[in-house]
Amino acid sequence: MASSSLATLPQVLPSLSIKRSSSLAPFQSSSFLKINGSTSFTPSSISLTSRGKSSMTIIPRAAAAGSESNEAVANTTFHGLCYVLKDNIDTDQIIPAGAACTFPTNQQERDEIAGHALSGLPDFHKTRYVEPGENRSKYSIIIGGENFGCGSSREHAPVCLGAAGAKAIVAQSYARIFFRNSVATGEVFPLESEVRVCDECKTGDTVTIELTETGGLLTNHTTGKNYNLKSIGDAGPVIDAGGIFSYARMMGMIPSLT
Repeated sequence: MASSSLATLPQVLPSLSIKRSSSLAPFQSSSFLKINGSTSFTPSSISLTSRGKSSMTIIPRAAAAGSESNEAVANTTFHGLCYVLKDNIDTDQIIPAGAACTFPTNQQERDEIAGHALSGLPDFHKTRYVEPGENRSKYSIIIGGENFGCGSSREHAPVCLGAAGAKAIVAQSYARIFFRNSVATGEVFPLESEVRVCDECKTGDTVTIELTETGGLLTNHTTGKNYNLKSIGDAGPVIDAGGIFSYARMMGMIPSLT
């Protein structure tokens, strides 16, 4: 690579040093982001309030003005209404290509891209994730099926979801590039379920996600059912820091911009 700083990225996210698979199968993070090395991090170390400190060009969601009532209520807890999707939600459904021409570099541009979140869904989705004319969603947790985030490699997909107010996604599996972009940008927590939660939850259900060292638990308060989640491993602190470069600066792996 041309940039000397890229040599340190495997230290930031150990998975980057793993040989890439040629398989196009949906990404299963439990076998990919495995804690590796003498320094380990657990979800219990996450402090969501630290996210406004990123120096990335893309403005982290925590820096967005005006927090909503469905903000994370504790360091490892997310609570709010869920928006339910099924399998193979691709990046064009998450944000149409025409709305993903530039990265947001200020709050106004971030609000604009937020208004397009999940606007490419087919017409049979009667409930909009973001209402027309708005730039924030009342659904802070997205639930999906298999291969969530398939399609193009553009980072706009997790960025627009985070900008619209999404805190976490719970899916059965992810497209590899979407999972990596979610971690790299620090926008949303891409969590994996052990079963098809999308078949048992409905849009508008009230849910809580609690992360633990070994995984997590999603509780649907509307139905009273609980679902186990897989551990996000080393990715948690990277997302919490505001993305991979912010995490590298925080850990002293690359120089600070200030």
